[in-house]
Amino acid sequence: MGPERLDFTEFYEASWAPCLKAVLASQASPQTAEDQLAEAFARAWASWRSVCRHPAPRAWVVRTALNVGVSWWRNQRREVELRGQDRTLDTGMGTGGVDDGLLNALRHLPLREREVVVLRLVLDLDTATTAKQLGIAPGTVRAHLARAMAALRLQLVPDDPMEATQCTTATN
Repeated sequence: MGPERLDFTEFYEASWAPCLKAVLASQASPQTAEDQLAEAFARAWASWRSVCRHPAPRAWVVRTALNVGVSWWRNQRREVELRGQDRTLDTGMGTGGVDDGLLNALRHLPLREREVVVLRLVLDLDTATTAKQLGIAPGTVRAHLARAMAALRLQLVPDDPMEATQCTTATN
């Protein structure tokens, strides 16, 4: 095996799980997320010489996977009827160790806020790299992250501290 192939193999093995978590944050189906991610890694392999020099190769893969999903929906939008389909997770399939409630809460965020959360918190990119990846200013990244975190708090954390105490005592 050549050094280029070894580099990609190491990258793939180290990046599959974090990238899957990132893509899952914006997909209704774990199977769809896995399919999109597989396509993104195939494209990364085909362009590995440039991808390996990218400042954030994992972010490149995640963005490519999300773009694959957008392209698929654009091609299918006239043929796929969305009535009656819900956007909840099928818990019968694994979600890569990500909490179903968190994934559903993330899916209710606007796309840009969801992208910022995924790049900043799931892939652990800094603000400048996230801004460059999304083509926005660093201040905009911070603003989107603040709004997203506030929205997630509202969805995931009970307002009433007594309610939170009752929930924990009821489950113990």
